[in-house]
Amino acid sequence: MYLLFAQQETNPLTILLIIGAIGVCIAFLVIFGVFVKFFRLWIQSVTTGAGIGILDLLGMTFRKVDPEVIVRAQIMAVKAGLTEVTSKSLEAHYLAGGRVNLVVQAMIAASKAKIVDLDYKLATAIDLAGRNVLEAVQTSVYPKVIDCPMASKGRLTLDGVAKNGIQLKVKARVTVRANLRQLIGGATEETIIARVGEGIVSAIGSSETHGNVLENPDLISKAVLDRRLDSQTAFEIVSIDIADIDVGDNIGARLQADQAEADTQVARAKAEGRRALAVAQEQENIAKIEASRAKVVEAEIEVPTAISEAIHSGKLGLMDYYRLKNIQADTEMRGAISKAGTNVA
Repeated sequence: MYLLFAQQETNPLTILLIIGAIGVCIAFLVIFGVFVKFFRLWIQSVTTGAGIGILDLLGMTFRKVDPEVIVRAQIMAVKAGLTEVTSKSLEAHYLAGGRVNLVVQAMIAASKAKIVDLDYKLATAIDLAGRNVLEAVQTSVYPKVIDCPMASKGRLTLDGVAKNGIQLKVKARVTVRANLRQLIGGATEETIIARVGEGIVSAIGSSETHGNVLENPDLISKAVLDRRLDSQTAFEIVSIDIADIDVGDNIGARLQADQAEADTQVARAKAEGRRALAVAQEQENIAKIEASRAKVVEAEIEVPTAISEAIHSGKLGLMDYYRLKNIQADTEMRGAISKAGTNVA
């Protein structure tokens, strides 16, 4: 037995046959394992006409692509008649980080609606931009209503003042549909709300009276729609409806009262300034009077000296001096009598 085994062991042909048999068994097991793993997906692809074979499924595994996702997306595309969608393009979008099923569902929804023009290239671009392409298509088919202003921002009404000074508090509802061509890079809902709020306030401010706005609220809607506020945004404004209008305060009267109060304060300040200037001038005049009195006193002090010098020099006699004193006394008496008569009267 040992010799027979040794002879077989030394026979190269036998060794090759054994190795070949082992290789065939391993290949069979690998093929069987691959077939078992992808049999369900392959059967689905064959029965639905998706056109994805076993080798394609195996290649997806090597490329780290989920075969189940691609097969299901391709089946949906084929059943919906989307001929432009292929398994290769789906793989490429999957590897780019896109949501394959969402893109296919969005294209199916757009195709069934027949009012939304959405091709595969645009759908994948919107998806890779981070937008929900299916939600965008649904918004295009079924327009979305946005409250203006948004209650979540803390404001309940838009406040505008007409030319007659009456304040109006407005609530509006904006109906928008998604603009798929501007969805990438377009402004969001907050921009729409801000622009509509600005347009409503401007329309109220351009009205002559608040009564005109209350009688024809559609004037606000028409004025806002004519301004094309949806440009460079991801939405198209379908309509702007005024939900509620309330009359607020008389802002014009309040401003006039505040202005009158301010004018009064300014006038008081100016009057106080004039009074202070008059007081300053009065004090200055008093100071001048006192200075003049000082000069008079100084001059009166020099009079006796001058008289003495005149007497010594012979320019003034004693009789002349007494006559001068009598004249001064008479003058002082007349002044005293005139003051006494004035006080009695």
